[in-house]
Amino acid sequence: MYTLTDSFYVGSPTRINEMKPLTTMGSDDELIQACRAGDTEAFRWLYRRHQGRVRATLYQLCADAALDDLVQEVFLRAWKGLPRFRQSAQFSTWLYRIVWNVASDCRRQQARMRAQRQQLPQLVSTAHDPASLTHLHYQDLVQRGLQHLSPEHRDVLVLHDLEQLPQAQVAQILGIPVGTVKSRLHHGRAQLRQFLQREGISL
Repeated sequence: MYTLTDSFYVGSPTRINEMKPLTTMGSDDELIQACRAGDTEAFRWLYRRHQGRVRATLYQLCADAALDDLVQEVFLRAWKGLPRFRQSAQFSTWLYRIVWNVASDCRRQQARMRAQRQQLPQLVSTAHDPASLTHLHYQDLVQRGLQHLSPEHRDVLVLHDLEQLPQAQVAQILGIPVGTVKSRLHHGRAQLRQFLQREGISL
């Protein structure tokens, strides 16, 4: 079956580079406990451990619009929300939920801006000229294809196919039944496959 996988910056850069390897640090739960006790250094480690996947997920959900600001917003919300975090929950699932909320807020803001300016969607590339398509990489085409999907279908494909999260975890993050995840995966993949085929990609 075709899937996509087939195809609070915190601290200065110098300080980040001087940190110990992540393997020497404790688990997420241990770091969270330290954060709750007011240890900001522990939060630096949580940031360093998770910021790569947060950034990648935001890019797929929102393209590159103000990406650094979005990453910062995710970890700012995470820091503020740690006192309410339930230890029985998985930290990565909780963090993905914040990512999804930030991405949703970003998309709503972009939609309002597009309506106000009465312009074509910023997330849809203007490179529809067949001559320019020859210079695009497959990854660029996938990104464009994702932006043609509805937010509901794009969210599920990014979390499941790109981030490789189980369907049950995707359902928990998005607050929808597993059956809905499966349905959106099926339809989203079909739409993306059709887009890529129209762009000359054989699957």
